[in-house]
Amino acid sequence: MPEATNEKVKLVSDWQQPINRWAELPDSIHNDAVAKKIGMRGGTIPGTVHLDHFVPLIQAEWGMAWYERGAISMYYTFATTHMEDVRAVMVKPATGESTKVDAYVETPEEKIVCKGSLSVGDPLEENYVASLPLEDSPRSELRILDRMETGMECPEKVDVIATEGKGSGAYEGIVELPTGIFQMLQAGAPTGTLKKAVGFYGATEIRTVKGPILVDTKYRRVGKVVCVGASPKTEYAWIDSQLFDKSSGDVVAEMRQFTRFMKASSDLWK
Repeated sequence: MPEATNEKVKLVSDWQQPINRWAELPDSIHNDAVAKKIGMRGGTIPGTVHLDHFVPLIQAEWGMAWYERGAISMYYTFATTHMEDVRAVMVKPATGESTKVDAYVETPEEKIVCKGSLSVGDPLEENYVASLPLEDSPRSELRILDRMETGMECPEKVDVIATEGKGSGAYEGIVELPTGIFQMLQAGAPTGTLKKAVGFYGATEIRTVKGPILVDTKYRRVGKVVCVGASPKTEYAWIDSQLFDKSSGDVVAEMRQFTRFMKASSDLWK
């Protein structure tokens, strides 16, 4: 439903309460004990889960056009825990085949869980995550990721197929949920480059180029590292990936994924 503001009309989803399905994973930030040990409130909901909150708004405003050529671009800013209330918010888009709007997920206390943009078509402005500048840190600042370098390729996979997020009704036969598209585009890290540390998602941008992405269809995926760096509390990697139609060779979808690794979780930083 829309909310009137002084400047723009905002569209909001219903309040949702994501379930932490990963709470029992060992050595995971989604596990209560692990998360609290490194200073979190509790086992966290993966940031990518919040991408799905936008689906009712996307479908109401753009329908199938978004699955054919659309983007969701979010930078994760506040970690939520099991069953906490959240909702998606987007600025009502102008009419037209190509447009980009600001969007975010918030809590009832108006904490911003993630922020970024939604778009359809080929807008003039870059999507939010793609617009962020990337710069490698000096190699001397890396311990967890000191075996990873910009330009390294991730393992290629030639039989990627949807395992979740399948649509129904008007969206039957396609991957409807962004989390399902994310799973297909997640390229992982180059072989042998990760050392033991607790990781979490920092940002995700998914863009369909020649969609929709079909269920029961195998695609080819490639990926490569585009930035490796460090902050006071984390080391991090940015990885770009692409999904290809195996028959035509066309790029079907692309993703830029930002993953952080907590220094506090690594023996290399003790």
